[in-house]
Amino acid sequence: MKDDRVYLRHILDCISRIEEDTRGGKERFLSSHTLQDAVLRNLQTLAESTQRLSEGAKARHPRIEWHRIAAFRNVLVHDYLGVDLDRIWEIVCRDIPELNEAISQMLAGNR
Repeated sequence: MKDDRVYLRHILDCISRIEEDTRGGKERFLSSHTLQDAVLRNLQTLAESTQRLSEGAKARHPRIEWHRIAAFRNVLVHDYLGVDLDRIWEIVCRDIPELNEAISQMLAGNR
């Protein structure tokens, strides 16, 4: 098992890439299959990394809805044809900034 810090940094890297890929706005995101693929892949990787965190780390941060992130990952992986890009945009705008802050705090506390 890898140190939680490895996964926390990886999550933050994914968030950074998502932010970079969506910086051009919703219309640019919706018009580019390349950006959509990049964002979806980083969301999937981010979610997978949260599942690899230790149970102790997750238990210390119960405000993060770990089970919802895991369920979201399953949708991205197994129900990929049903992914709603407008919903993905909402997640990027609403949930990713909050997750970024929470994961950054976790990483700062694990030093």
